[in-house]
Amino acid sequence: MTSRLRIAVQSKGRLAEGGMDLLKRCGLRFAYGRDKLHQRAENMPVDLMLVRDDDIPNFVGSGACDYGIVGENVLAEEQASSARARELEIALRLGFAGCTLKLAAPQDGDIRSVEHLAGKAIATSYPGLTARFLKDRGIEAEIVEMRGSVEVAPRLRIADAICDLVSSGATLQANGLKAFETVLRSEAVLIRRRSGRESDSDAIANILMRRAEGVIASAQTKYIMLNAPTDRLDAIRALLPGADAPTIAKVAGREDVVAVHAVCRERVFWETLEALEKEGARAILVLPIEKMLA
Repeated sequence: MTSRLRIAVQSKGRLAEGGMDLLKRCGLRFAYGRDKLHQRAENMPVDLMLVRDDDIPNFVGSGACDYGIVGENVLAEEQASSARARELEIALRLGFAGCTLKLAAPQDGDIRSVEHLAGKAIATSYPGLTARFLKDRGIEAEIVEMRGSVEVAPRLRIADAICDLVSSGATLQANGLKAFETVLRSEAVLIRRRSGRESDSDAIANILMRRAEGVIASAQTKYIMLNAPTDRLDAIRALLPGADAPTIAKVAGREDVVAVHAVCRERVFWETLEALEKEGARAILVLPIEKMLA
């Protein structure tokens, strides 16, 4: 009998939405019931455990779950303080929920670099990562652990600086803070134990990871169709971002124009379309790709 693959997913929040969306786009269908902790896939031997994000490394590290979808920042913080978590590895980077862990200080203060933190107090929800970062740079400072509202610590004189997650930077600005150093760049990741996994469930995981890679690739890839003058074809091909060799086809009734179809593996900006148009490209279409296997 094939073992069921157990995946730990955040129960609510941005990672929960992104993780569930990814799994559904990988073809999983879930039966929703009254159990808020557990969901069972209808079409594959996969079970989800819906838990707090900071519990996911422990669920995977203990073997209660085979895999987990978690923020890299949560994994790294757990690995900074837990031997069990150091046995975990990133199986796949998932390409969503990006953020950065940054050091920041009051805009009108005298802290402008890591060196200025010597002898200061730093408020953070990531004491392990912050301590390791400072130790690697030979800086001695006091770490004040907080569970929330870290950004108000300097204003309330709880600390001189902070180390906190930053997405847009709006919260820092609203509290009169300015980031001056990046400690960690984070995104959602799929984690697993380095050893001790069941071979049956790992085979299912490999199928899902292959599908996930296709979903991730398709989100970052566009299909471009256009008509190009034959005498400007080389210049137009050079402008197609991250494209493999495009498909070139004849246009009915035209000898001076060809149709160009290309899969572009980089972002396609308006500036790219305008540059293509300037080289003579016409009827330019940019289409999303729903699924993709390289």
